[in-house]
Amino acid sequence: MFLSSKIFKTVDAIPQSYWNSVSCCTNVYYSPEFLKAFELANTDIEFNYIFILKGKEAVAFANTQIVTIGVETITKNIRMSAKLKRIVNNMFCNNQIRVLFCGNVFLSGEYGTFLKDGEPKVETFRAIAEAVKQLYKSTNRLKTIFVKDFKNKSLHITDHLKSYDYASMQVEPNMIITLKPEWQSFMDYTDALKSKYRVKANRADAKSEALETKFFTVADIKTHRDELQELYQNTIDNADFNAQVLNLDTYVHLKNTFIDKFIVKGYFLDGKLVGFLSAMQNETNLDAHFIGIDYSNNKEFAIYPRILNDYVRLGIEAKSARINLGRTASEIKSTLGAEPEALTCYCKHKRYIPNQILKPFIKNVKIKTFKQHKPFR
Repeated sequence: MFLSSKIFKTVDAIPQSYWNSVSCCTNVYYSPEFLKAFELANTDIEFNYIFILKGKEAVAFANTQIVTIGVETITKNIRMSAKLKRIVNNMFCNNQIRVLFCGNVFLSGEYGTFLKDGEPKVETFRAIAEAVKQLYKSTNRLKTIFVKDFKNKSLHITDHLKSYDYASMQVEPNMIITLKPEWQSFMDYTDALKSKYRVKANRADAKSEALETKFFTVADIKTHRDELQELYQNTIDNADFNAQVLNLDTYVHLKNTFIDKFIVKGYFLDGKLVGFLSAMQNETNLDAHFIGIDYSNNKEFAIYPRILNDYVRLGIEAKSARINLGRTASEIKSTLGAEPEALTCYCKHKRYIPNQILKPFIKNVKIKTFKQHKPFR
């Protein structure tokens, strides 16, 4: 049967029957409640929601955002020659560019497209690619389209984007800890570590003993809103790449909606907020979301290593099967037992000739290498 598409500008405009038909909402990241929290708080982003229809029945969903990014944000930490960097910067006029992301720009992982079970995967995904094409052709001042993040097992479907003139590129992997059922406590987990890694984990707890911690309510998030945003900005400034800064009013909406499933934990030193973590329980996963750190106190009080330890604690307490620690700082995450889960993205320039120049550059982008530790006995 012929597949068609329908694009909505707001979550509220989407018929409930579409969600029911696609059956994607058991995964919290595809639920209208989750998507609406980001839409409400991040008003500088243009959101679009694509549904693929077979007749009147919705059979697939794609989540997109149009954001503005400085070109130097993209090129500053990518390994390339100075000459090539100048070419790329000049191609975009050393300016800010409008980028269409298919996938959630605030999440690391395969949370942008959902294909209903039982439907032909390649045909349905091609229909999403056609809808994205319609969207970017009708969007003014758009330069680049970025379709993110796909696991290796999906590539036989998503590589069909290459027929639409996209180039593929590997990006930093998600770092995943697989929890064993017999780990009923953090001590059970540390007992499974080799001696030097157990010492490292325990040292982080000891150095951070001066920190007071608190699980935040909605009221706490509102009270500390500006401090949370400042600490989060610190981590953004230290990151190699960040497409968009999240307005942390999003956390108010997420906490209101998901209550105990959405976690924000604050770390205080002498009454001052010096760090926080956030996480979402999603089916059998505990997913790390954004963190914030006062780097002036990080070394002395081991704020970041303590946050990583606490993600493990939260995963064990929630009886999760996996903890997704996200990208970046891959080596230190591997010392806790996290293994890389490869992710592939696809990119193209809206115009043909710049795209032919851009494609070889994208294909040659190399992700950072890191030492993969094997901490378990």
